[in-house]
Amino acid sequence: MMVEYCQAKEEDAPEILDLSLKAYKPNRDLGINFAAANADEALVEKNIKENICFYMKDGENIVATASIRMPWSSHAGPYEVPHIWWVAVDPEYKRKGYASKLLDHVENDFLKEKLHCPSVSLGTAKKHPWLTDFYKGRGYQMVGEADLGKGHVTVYFEKLLNAKSHKRR
Repeated sequence: MMVEYCQAKEEDAPEILDLSLKAYKPNRDLGINFAAANADEALVEKNIKENICFYMKDGENIVATASIRMPWSSHAGPYEVPHIWWVAVDPEYKRKGYASKLLDHVENDFLKEKLHCPSVSLGTAKKHPWLTDFYKGRGYQMVGEADLGKGHVTVYFEKLLNAKSHKRR
């Protein structure tokens, strides 16, 4: 698997939107109302402008995307650390390790090595049939939950990146 990691630009919005809508279809079918599941081009452009949006290419194809909301952004995460959201893999490329590889890049290469972040958070639907186990398997630990009025309870996870500089919540 020869992949390339890129930071999204506004001109990437149509392709990221297409990937996101395809990838989030199972969530829509489950009635889980993640923002990315019902995105439009304006929301993708806003995400690219206000957050750090990465995508992964395999050859010429964008196969996955993930974004980071920073603590000072207009839509910061619940804790004062970067917050990963909008993780999506094109369904044609599922089960090939792309989500894990992209998250490894975001967590380790960017947040830990480049920004020296102590930890990172993310959230998902508490009753999601596979995502809570996926994130636990990646070393995330549940640190809180909230009802954000979206029809499901959001559970928040945190992963320590630089353990020497940070105490667990």
